Amino acid sequence: MHENLAEASAWVARFARLIPSGGATLDLACGSGRHTRLLAGMGLAVEAVDRDAAALAQLAGVQGVSVRVADLEHGPWPYSGRRFAGIVVTNYLHRALLPLIEGALTPGGVLIYETFMVGNERFGRPSNPDFLLRSQELLELAQAARLRVMAFEEGETSTPKPAMVQRLCAIRGR
Repeated sequence: MHENLAEASAWVARFARLIPSGGATLDLACGSGRHTRLLAGMGLAVEAVDRDAAALAQLAGVQGVSVRVADLEHGPWPYSGRRFAGIVVTNYLHRALLPLIEGALTPGGVLIYETFMVGNERFGRPSNPDFLLRSQELLELAQAARLRVMAFEEGETSTPKPAMVQRLCAIRGR
């Protein structure tokens, strides 16, 4: 589940500079592309993927951006055999994709992930446990994949709205 917020997440903006220049970057479940625009504005080549063709249409003509309409939950993984220097995921969780996301990072590739966690149900949606990370879940994923954790946070936030979130920035070793 993602929201169409106008501004890029401060977490993504903080760590996007770590993405190696010259490599492809993936904005997964990008919605209308707030992070796609940020990344493209940094000179990165960005592939924006979402199941919502109308949302992706808002990215038409943005330099450095290619779009792909794909149902990430019910269709095949559209990036089999592809690798990315950066992968950004915000406000979206489909656990079956977690190993595929991690596996799509190049050596030196940066994963920036921020989404809702258990406890968010008291603030509204999402409230279904299928869409809420368990405590430390992203950290455990990164450690199991032997990614170098640059930063990890979890807990309550008030910006851009009250929520329980988990955030990770990790790099695949060279």
